[in-house]
Amino acid sequence: MTATTGILRPDLMDLLLRGGTLVTCDPDDRVTAGALWISDGRIAAMGDDAAARAIASGRSLRVLDVGGCAVVPGFVQAHVHLCQTLFRGMGDDLPLLTWLQERIWPLEAAHDPRSLRASADLGIAELIKGGTTTVLDMGTVHHHDAVFEALRDAGLRAVSGKTMMDAGEGVPAALRETTAESLAESDGLCARWHGAANGRLRYAYSPRFILSCTEQLFRGCVERARARGALMHTHAAEHPGERDAVRAALGMDDVDALHAWGFAGPDVVVAHGVQLTPKQRRMMGREHTRVAHCPSANLKLGSGIARVAGMHRAGIVVGIGADGAPCNNNLDALQEMRLASLLAKRFGDTGALPAARVLRMATIDGARALGIADEVGSLEVGKRADVTVIDLSTTHAEPWGAAPARIVYAAQSRDVRHVVVDGRVLLHDGRLTTLDEAEVRANARVEAVAVRRRAGVTA
Repeated sequence: MTATTGILRPDLMDLLLRGGTLVTCDPDDRVTAGALWISDGRIAAMGDDAAARAIASGRSLRVLDVGGCAVVPGFVQAHVHLCQTLFRGMGDDLPLLTWLQERIWPLEAAHDPRSLRASADLGIAELIKGGTTTVLDMGTVHHHDAVFEALRDAGLRAVSGKTMMDAGEGVPAALRETTAESLAESDGLCARWHGAANGRLRYAYSPRFILSCTEQLFRGCVERARARGALMHTHAAEHPGERDAVRAALGMDDVDALHAWGFAGPDVVVAHGVQLTPKQRRMMGREHTRVAHCPSANLKLGSGIARVAGMHRAGIVVGIGADGAPCNNNLDALQEMRLASLLAKRFGDTGALPAARVLRMATIDGARALGIADEVGSLEVGKRADVTVIDLSTTHAEPWGAAPARIVYAAQSRDVRHVVVDGRVLLHDGRLTTLDEAEVRANARVEAVAVRRRAGVTA
């Protein structure tokens, strides 16, 4: 064996994480001490004998000492908007429809490929530094290749799609498409990116929400996504004002319309679900439609509190997402986990969404929602090596407690030490390895000024 602690050509070396606590999120929720050996981008061994097996293999080996740390599956965020990271602080304290029509849509319409790349890079840097290894991302209407290029270069795993908008009140001309144009552009993106980067990147057909999309567009997405094995992603049952507008337009709720149009099933992820009725939760559970829970964004936009425990009782797979930077205002998976658990207890049941369950929502359940749980979401031999290492020896996480509880209730994003995707180290001792953080921030500042000027947003 050749051992090293450097970062020279890490793609050519096996990786051994030694001395940590393995929080597996596997079917038995095992938590155990031991090492984790990564070889050829997958988990080769874990537990007491992993280090000996790695050494005996004779392969070049990079060793990371992770004593005092939890080694967990990389976090899976089931709903983000990388195209919006540049708009952080530009849409505060507004209700959903006003926020969209007066701020977000004009800003998205003002994106060009340079600003979109800067936005994606900034969001990806924040996600990696916070331990996220996979996202389900919804973009803006145009230039979405720039987002995929950023994901490809940074090494993050992602399912992503351009947003689709062929209708709607207050939609800027630059975002309005015909149904045929929207479907054709999505088809082209899917052809270019679905399965790219050795399967690390996948496509999602992403009609924004019912108020900006026709029935024909939703039905077209169902036909095309299923023919190509792609995911589908939309917003629904988010805000009381949105619910009222949908009822006025259609005479029914959005989730009922989606059901009628065939936009439902295990290949569909619905963001939010705050306004779901018990009957609608049961319907979605029977159809195996997935939900992405975004607690911070739901509170900030005044949408309410999603009944996640009720979704679980209905059999719905629920992941966690930060949503976008203008309605959060960060992309911190650990903060979303803590808030998800605390909000569930708001209804009087302190056992609702315990720490271990919430950690599963941010790992294996998120992977199940995205249809990739056979590859990622838990620490199991043979799975892709998407791993996050969190320091639990800090003053705010000491002195004791079960590892899942310390992660969900006490850990902070600044405690993330290392992040690995497909066996490639993206964060080493808190430093990004595939992105120049100073350059990312500088580009974001320049492009944020430019996009705001083009949008004419002054508040």
